[in-house]
Amino acid sequence: MNIRSLTRGDGVVIGAAVVLFIASFLDLAGCGSVDAAICSRLDLPSAWDSLGLGLGTYMAGVIGGGLVVFARLLPAPRKVAGLELGAFGTALTVATAWVLLWTLIDANNAGAGLILGFIAALVLAAAAVAAPLVPALQAALVPAPKPAAPQPYGAQPPAGYGYPGAQQQPYGGRPQPQPQQQQTQAYGGQPQPAPAAEFSPFWFAVPVPRPLYGEDGSPVPIAELAPGTWYLAVEQRGPGLVAQTQDGRRGVLQDTSGIQRG
Repeated sequence: MNIRSLTRGDGVVIGAAVVLFIASFLDLAGCGSVDAAICSRLDLPSAWDSLGLGLGTYMAGVIGGGLVVFARLLPAPRKVAGLELGAFGTALTVATAWVLLWTLIDANNAGAGLILGFIAALVLAAAAVAAPLVPALQAALVPAPKPAAPQPYGAQPPAGYGYPGAQQQPYGGRPQPQPQQQQTQAYGGQPQPAPAAEFSPFWFAVPVPRPLYGEDGSPVPIAELAPGTWYLAVEQRGPGLVAQTQDGRRGVLQDTSGIQRG
């Protein structure tokens, strides 16, 4: 799991779920025309005075929001009752907003817990539905760190996996010479172009979360590349790249548009 895979839409979902949870402890009904001094002494009910409303409605929305965010953190989709985890969570948030809407309409004197709960549930459901569709909500919640500044001539960059400037050394410690494009003189005096330069591994980062598919061509992603993390491209595979994650898994990144090279 990588928190950098969360989007702005996920941030709205988290905030609305927290407000919905707080609203469940507030009064469902108001005092109306009753004097404020008398009202303050009344024991007005909250959503938790009815388990059907507290657990079945308010907490269903909170749990639904949690499932939407949790599904984003997983490297591969998971299913519950035949539905993907995120879709199942979205359905719970929409159901919560629907029930609270009619509860609010049916209430004679709605209190803060019911009004705030409905607003939070409405925002929660809207964010869960719109997050995968609205580009503004698909931006990363935690911005990607800026790439390291270029090292001055003669300075040695810090080593370590994940640093884009680190040079990959072969076994034995001697760097491999870079292939150069040059012409060779063939027998008979006719110049012939040298073979094209071989692929050189490089570090890169993705602008938005993107799936990494298995090298065997399976349509099911094996991982999800998250913005703000550097990955190693080890091979060119048609229009895509064979990338390696920090835990050593390798797969094909089919969408390479907008990637940032280290």
